[in-house]
Amino acid sequence: MSSTDQATTRERRTLRRSHADYTGAVYGSMLAASVVIGASGLGEFPRLELVLLLLVTGLVFWVGHIHAHLFGARLAQRSLDRPTVLRVCREEWPIVEAAVPPAVAVAVSPLLGLGVQGAGWLAVAVAVTGQVGWSAVGARQAGASWRLVAGTAAVNLLLGLAIISFKIAITH
Repeated sequence: MSSTDQATTRERRTLRRSHADYTGAVYGSMLAASVVIGASGLGEFPRLELVLLLLVTGLVFWVGHIHAHLFGARLAQRSLDRPTVLRVCREEWPIVEAAVPPAVAVAVSPLLGLGVQGAGWLAVAVAVTGQVGWSAVGARQAGASWRLVAGTAAVNLLLGLAIISFKIAITH
């Protein structure tokens, strides 16, 4: 491999690492699990309401994050042109995307023979799995060592288990 090819490969890795921020997906997965836990504490939710609650909450938090970033940029005296707004919208979109798998789990739960409570457990499991998975993928894409990847996955698993513990405490 020539030095030019090596430099190009290094540039690609650097670019990939700079776009490897999965924070929104991890956060969105944790948010989705929390929404399901909160809904479980309020009694029996029809599936459609829970699906809508997951998706709308993801959208509301997405808008909140966009507002926070753009407001912070204004405070720092940076201009808020259309490309900046669109970039922030794109960067925060994983918050919404992370709500989709748990919502789909709730939607397909009747096909699996699950009642509303089973659908809630499935949605929480999918959300926590997403949280752990996105944290590991993000760490690896950012060039973290396997030890650090395992560490971030373990921390996110513990956070997910904390959410599950709250669900058990609320429902029992």
